[in-house]
Amino acid sequence: MKTAIVVGSGAGGATVAKELQGAFDVTVLEAGRPYRRCELDRRSIARLARSRLLVDPRLLRVAYPAMRVGRTADMLVVHGSGTGGTTTVATGNGIRADDDLRALGIDLDEEFAQIAAEIPVSVEHRRRWHPTTRRLFAAAEDLGLAPQPTPKMGRAEGCHHCGRCVLGCPYGIKWDARRSLDVAVAHGARVRTGTRVDRVVTEGGRAVGVLTTGPMSRRSLRADLVVLAAGGLGTPAILERSGVRCEPTLSVDPVLTVAARVPSAWQCNEIEMPFVVRRDRYILSPYFDWLSFALDPRWRYPPQDIVGVMVKIADEGGGRVEERRVRTHLTSVDRLRLEEGAALARELLAGTGVDPESTFEGILNGGHPGGTLPLTHATALTLHDERLPENLYVADATLFPRSLGLPPILTIVALATRVARAAANACLPAHDLKSASEIGV
Repeated sequence: MKTAIVVGSGAGGATVAKELQGAFDVTVLEAGRPYRRCELDRRSIARLARSRLLVDPRLLRVAYPAMRVGRTADMLVVHGSGTGGTTTVATGNGIRADDDLRALGIDLDEEFAQIAAEIPVSVEHRRRWHPTTRRLFAAAEDLGLAPQPTPKMGRAEGCHHCGRCVLGCPYGIKWDARRSLDVAVAHGARVRTGTRVDRVVTEGGRAVGVLTTGPMSRRSLRADLVVLAAGGLGTPAILERSGVRCEPTLSVDPVLTVAARVPSAWQCNEIEMPFVVRRDRYILSPYFDWLSFALDPRWRYPPQDIVGVMVKIADEGGGRVEERRVRTHLTSVDRLRLEEGAALARELLAGTGVDPESTFEGILNGGHPGGTLPLTHATALTLHDERLPENLYVADATLFPRSLGLPPILTIVALATRVARAAANACLPAHDLKSASEIGV
C-alpha cells in the first residue's frame, strides 16, 4: 500500500487523513501536543486577568492551553495548537463561504453534501438563547440588519450555553477536527504529536518525505504522497523552508470587539457568535472576547457584566509568513471597514439601551490566516500549484483566493475533501482508484 504523510491535524489535515486512510497508509504529523481544554472556571480566569501576570500575550497558554498568540505591528494573531488545530478554539460555526472558489469554477456542492451527512449542522441553539442575545437580535432586526442565527457544527440542540466554546466545550457538543482524526485512526492511521516538520524532502522533482524535529531528535520520514495542512501560518513556513516561494498575500480576518458594561448580562455564559449580521466584507456577531478579558485592562469588570459585539472584516491581505515572524498590516481600506463596523456595533448595543459613549473596545486580533498559495483559474481543476512537486498538495486556508471575512472551517473541510480526492487520483494507480472511492476519496 502506498504511504501518505499529512502535516497538521486541524480542519484540513484531519479531513484529508480521514479521506485517504484505507487507500493510503496515513501518518499524521502534529507539531502540538494532544489537545487540552481550559480547565479554569470563570472566576479563576477573572483573578488571573486582575493579577496582570499575563503581560506577554504568549503567556496566554497558561490559561488557554490550546491557544497560541503572536504579535505583529498592528494586531495579535491567534491560532490553535495541538490535535484538532484551531477548530478546538473556534466557535464551531458552520457557515458555507465558497463564493470565491465558485468564481474560479470550483463547485464543492458534493463535498458540502457529504459534510452535511457526517457532521450535524443546525441553528437549534436558538431555542435556548439568553435574554441578552434575544435583545441584541431584536435590536439588529429593528435596525434593518437582517440578522441570521449562526449554523453550528455539532449537536446544537444539546448545547448547555456555558460560554466556553473557545475555551473547550466541556460537554462534547461542539464539533472539532478531532472527530475526523478519530475516524482516520480507527481505520488505521497513525498520529504523531510533538513532531514539527521542518521541510519537505524532494528527489528528482518529487516529494519523497519530510524532515521532522521531535522531542528527542531530527529524522526523515518517507512517503509516496505529502499533504501540507499545517494552517495558514504553518504551511507557508514549511513551503518556504522547502524552497517553494509563497505569495505576499497573507490575510488574517482582523477582529475587534466593541463592548459595554451591562450588569448581570451573562453573555459570558452564552454560546459564542449565536447570530451573524453580514455587511459588505465584514460581519457583526455577539461575542464575549475571552482574549481581551484576559489581557486588556479595559475589560476588568466582572465577566457577567460585559456584553460584546464582534466586528470581523475581510482584510486586504498583503502580509507574509517568515521564518521567525508573521508580517501583516492594516490598509486604509481595512481601517475604514473596522471603523464602520465598530460604529455599527455601538449602534447595535445602543438599541439594547447601552449608552454608546460608555462602550470600550477589545484587542485587535487576527484569527483566520491564509491565502499565501491562492488557487487561481489555472489551478482550479487540479488544486495543485505548479511550484509544488507533483505529489505534494496543500489542504488548508493557504489555498483561499482572498480573505473570507467569515468563519472558514466548514469551507476548509469541503476544500480539503476535494484536495484529498485530487491527490488520490494523481498518485494512486488506476486500479486502486475504485478502493479509494469506496472510502470517499
